[in-house]
Amino acid sequence: MSHFAYRILPPRGDFAATLTSGEAETMGRHFDYIKALHGAGRIVFVGRTENGDWGLCVFEAEDEPRARAVAEADPAVAAGLMRYELHAFRTVFERGA
Repeated sequence: MSHFAYRILPPRGDFAATLTSGEAETMGRHFDYIKALHGAGRIVFVGRTENGDWGLCVFEAEDEPRARAVAEADPAVAAGLMRYELHAFRTVFERGA
């Protein structure tokens, strides 16, 4: 398995502060999706910047097409709410390793 990172980017700079109810519902489905990936053991780590400018998910996938499918299946991406960038990712140092 290879590691990939997808960074999600909100539609506007003040997204976290101005979330509409529909956007909040989509982001709830996004969070559930990430939790399911984590529960399946696919997530290396996930988080977001404190100000909400972007989020990052580092995960395992067999290859780039499958990694792209994971990112594109994220409900926030699939709904067109968030844009994403996909990158092959190599961990250099890891705590506890």
